[in-house]
Amino acid sequence: MGNSRSAGTTRTTPPLNFRLTLALTGLAVIATGLAVNAVVTGVTGDLLGGALYAVLVCLAVAFMAPRRHPIMIGAVGFMLCALVELFQLTGIPSAIADVFAQAALVLGTTFVPLDFAAYLVGAGCAAAGLALSRASRTAN
Repeated sequence: MGNSRSAGTTRTTPPLNFRLTLALTGLAVIATGLAVNAVVTGVTGDLLGGALYAVLVCLAVAFMAPRRHPIMIGAVGFMLCALVELFQLTGIPSAIADVFAQAALVLGTTFVPLDFAAYLVGAGCAAAGLALSRASRTAN
């Protein structure tokens, strides 16, 4: 039966440089997150780390689905962060971190409800940044 698109239209992939920009931004977020983890202590460090974690998750979602609307990317990123946070209630992430300490940076170890606020801020900032990026790409 074929294609439901009208004749003469083709689906193009996002420019490679957009995905490259997402990947490089992700590396910068990782470096910033590691620095925050090493330098900033207490609740402030936890909240900054949580927000940066959400930004990184949103960048990963955008990398995998670059055509999705930034609000959708932010929402999916927040939901993934929330699922990881809820997963901590099982104790499995803590057990994994006991064997492989670096897993704590990805999965966390302890459920903290305040982390949801950090994830919301981080995902919101990521969505806003992606929306600005989209606007500048479409303006060109």
